[in-house]
Amino acid sequence: VQLQASGGGLVQAGGSLRLSCAAPLRTFSSYTMGWFRQAPGKEREFVASIVPSGGSTYYADSVKDRFTISRDNTKTTVYLEMNSLKPDDTAVYYCARTRRRAVAAHAGVYDLWGQGTLVTVSS
Repeated sequence: VQLQASGGGLVQAGGSLRLSCAAPLRTFSSYTMGWFRQAPGKEREFVASIVPSGGSTYYADSVKDRFTISRDNTKTTVYLEMNSLKPDDTAVYYCARTRRRAVAAHAGVYDLWGQGTLVTVSS
């Protein structure tokens, strides 16, 4: 089973992108999902997390009020809507699954990862 992230690309600063993560998991609606990112030369960092119902979300301070995580359990897909993009948002973005039911920011509690999609924001 793999998670498939898509939607990355090149965008100018101030622009928007929507990432998708297809998660063909039979019990997708039972898992908290998260987005992480890794910029060149930097460690992977938390971006956003959403609980199974979609009723609770949590964001890194650096993306709060600009990014929105959402999910469609009928399509077993999680999304990351990114607005007002900055060059510092340039990174490979990964989606991940955790068996925990609450939002989670620590990468260590996620046990299934996608392959990543590259987002490049030009100044």
